[in-house]
Amino acid sequence: MATKKKTTSASRPAPKSAAKQLNGHAPDSRSTGTVEARDTARLLLEIEAIHCRPDNPYIFTSGRASPVYIDCRKIISFPEARAKIMQHAFKSIERDIGWSKIDVVAGGETAGIPFAAFLAALAKKPMVYVRKQPKGFGRMAQIEGDLKPNKRVLLVEDLATDGGSKLVFIDALNKADAKVTDCFVVFHYGIFPQSIETLALAGVKLHALATWWDALEAAQKGKYFDEKGLAETRAFLEAPEKWSASHGGRHPASRPSLGR
Repeated sequence: MATKKKTTSASRPAPKSAAKQLNGHAPDSRSTGTVEARDTARLLLEIEAIHCRPDNPYIFTSGRASPVYIDCRKIISFPEARAKIMQHAFKSIERDIGWSKIDVVAGGETAGIPFAAFLAALAKKPMVYVRKQPKGFGRMAQIEGDLKPNKRVLLVEDLATDGGSKLVFIDALNKADAKVTDCFVVFHYGIFPQSIETLALAGVKLHALATWWDALEAAQKGKYFDEKGLAETRAFLEAPEKWSASHGGRHPASRPSLGR
């Protein structure tokens, strides 16, 4: 198993020099690099929302094989980590977008709903949530809550891979005459260029608290992954399709979408 519990300070070896980090690599310039990103990555590892299993890769619904897996939903069950991560998110949104430019916070069904609720409470903003499709009865609503026309809406989700699923929510909000220019996720894979491009074509900018590069850096620093886990994770991040193909994943051409 390549994911390990963090060692205690008493048993942990003395820190290596910066030049020796990440299996001989210096901290990656592709990591977000902010204090919020680094602490978020550490907290995700601490609550075991991130797992590394290079000898028995995860096979996602997209067909891709991966040595690492993240479940942001675990955040909701850890009050202290949740509070810290949401404060980091609140601060990051203020820095990168500005809460004064946001009228309503919208959560995407289902994983985005709790995070939208936490952020809306912190910002003292109205909140709505967006279904993947109309519910099929009653008002046939796809957006739940009170959303007036021309409101500036921040779409919130737990994570993003290629950004594809976000388009469903953005389209629903646009049909409701909302103004959607920004999407915020707690975690962004950060290795698929199309995640930025897909949303940009829809006029939406993607913002993230942390990426896999931040997680890799935190995993090395805190000794959450063993040496093989670090090496295989880096290899996957550098060339995800190549790593997937050589570890039992389906070819990209046979997959309709990366997913989220």
